[in-house]
Amino acid sequence: MEEKRVYVRAPISVDISCEDELGNSFAGVTQDISMGGMYVEAASSPAFGAKVTVLCHLPGAATPTKFPGTIRWVRPDGFGVQFGLLGAKETHLLANLMRI
Repeated sequence: MEEKRVYVRAPISVDISCEDELGNSFAGVTQDISMGGMYVEAASSPAFGAKVTVLCHLPGAATPTKFPGTIRWVRPDGFGVQFGLLGAKETHLLANLMRI
């Protein structure tokens, strides 16, 4: 099977909270992250295609960071978030994680 991922993924376990555009909240734990998105292990998931804001405290960050995104897939044990437009701070934090 051919790998279709554009970005290298880094394993990471960080608690996250996530809110969709309807104000529904979700919580989970990241399993991996890349410049393009993250996989979140969770008991409940936003709907496929939902616009979300993910809040998490990444290593190297002084405060929690917000990541805009879209839900690209949902499974019984979690969901995949594709990041939207990231700012310099978010891009820098992710780039540092990819170097680990």
